[in-house]
Amino acid sequence: MLFNSVGFLIFLPIVFILYWFIFKKKYQHQNMLILVASFYFYACWDWRFLFLLMFSIGLDFFSGIQIENSKTKKQAKFWLILSIVINLGFLGFFKYYNFFVESFSDLLSGFGFQVNVWLLKVILPVGISFYTFHGLSYVIDIYKKRISAERNFIDYAVFVSYFPLLVAGPIERATHLLPQIQKKRIFNYEQAADGMRQILWGFFKKMVIADNCAPLVNEIFANYHTESGSNLVLGAILFAFQIYGDFSGYSDIALGVSRLFGIELLKNFAFPYFSRDIAEFWRRWHISLSSWFRDYLYIPLGGSKGGLMMKIRNTFIIFLVSGFWHGANWTFIIWGGLNALYFMPLLVMDKNRQNLEVVAMDKLLPSVREIFQILITFSLTCFAWIFFRAASVSEAISYIGNIFNSSIFSVPAHLPYKVLALISVMLFVEWINRGRFHGLEISRFHPWLRRILYVIFMYIIFRYANFGNNEFIYFQF
Repeated sequence: MLFNSVGFLIFLPIVFILYWFIFKKKYQHQNMLILVASFYFYACWDWRFLFLLMFSIGLDFFSGIQIENSKTKKQAKFWLILSIVINLGFLGFFKYYNFFVESFSDLLSGFGFQVNVWLLKVILPVGISFYTFHGLSYVIDIYKKRISAERNFIDYAVFVSYFPLLVAGPIERATHLLPQIQKKRIFNYEQAADGMRQILWGFFKKMVIADNCAPLVNEIFANYHTESGSNLVLGAILFAFQIYGDFSGYSDIALGVSRLFGIELLKNFAFPYFSRDIAEFWRRWHISLSSWFRDYLYIPLGGSKGGLMMKIRNTFIIFLVSGFWHGANWTFIIWGGLNALYFMPLLVMDKNRQNLEVVAMDKLLPSVREIFQILITFSLTCFAWIFFRAASVSEAISYIGNIFNSSIFSVPAHLPYKVLALISVMLFVEWINRGRFHGLEISRFHPWLRRILYVIFMYIIFRYANFGNNEFIYFQF
């Protein structure tokens, strides 16, 4: 079930009414409703994979209790490793089996050996990367004694399968979400109203920005051999806004929907294209994943405590693993490696934490220096996105090679003025709200002005949205 589908527009009000009017007396009843709704929501994709989700929930719930009940460190470690191996085993089987088999076959072919390999012909269970990471962080936190094992199966199952975040995040932590699940929720009009504003902004970014960029990007990438260099540059830029509008739009809808139920999820995007360096970009892009790798991979590897070489090693590891997390293709690994390379000058000069505050805070416009920094960071990001979008490494290299010729200085053919104008609207709104929680958080405006703006954005959505029931890009991860 897609957020941008008629089915969801029917599903959400029904769950909302039942939640606040029928099951409002006890939060335990609300949790049961949310769990049933979440399982139904997931089963709409493919009911067979619901059993895999339920197995993952049961595994980590049981493992968490066993870790806490262990009499020795060795016993606790056994249950931790068991949970990690089984979780990553399922993830690896469904997501990476074909990649490893094909890569091994290609390696042998390079030495003159021809082998026939057996490939899986199954679809990737939607959201498996996200709910697997939920479970892993939970059992690791119990092992590290950061939290106690949850003894209520319903509460834990809601934590993992909560439908707003189930298929594409944000990747939640038990320390943040479980306490909200385990207490009585009281309807808060201001919270719900702002949630609706965030949902509206998410639909604008997804259906107006991302879905209008998508056909243009698809055409340019499909015909990169014959496109001019300037058109290929345009394609890379449009993809940057497509993936941002798509994924951050999903996150805004997810956070907004959750706020309707009185539950706050982790912020996943903080206007990343206004970043002044690549380190700031990664503090603002897919925040829940970046922080997950920081806490459960970078720090256990030694973090920044060792010498410079250890910092460099650990940085490359988390970026390469992050790239591999996104998909079973060498393009994603190279994308991660490029971002690691971008990070290196900042790390070596110890400037990776120099831009922690919002750019041009309390100012109308950034300085010339800040504009230059933003453009450089955005350009580097767009270059890396080419590998992310390309079907293969050879396609990405050919795409880049075709950019750098005399045609790069020509005017792109058939400039999409409408799409560029809509992107400009998005950037303007997000710039004036860059220090706030989401793009449409305009509470400081007069109520009548706010209502007019909401109507304008609803009109833009109905007038310019691509109503094609388009899936979200990150569902494939």
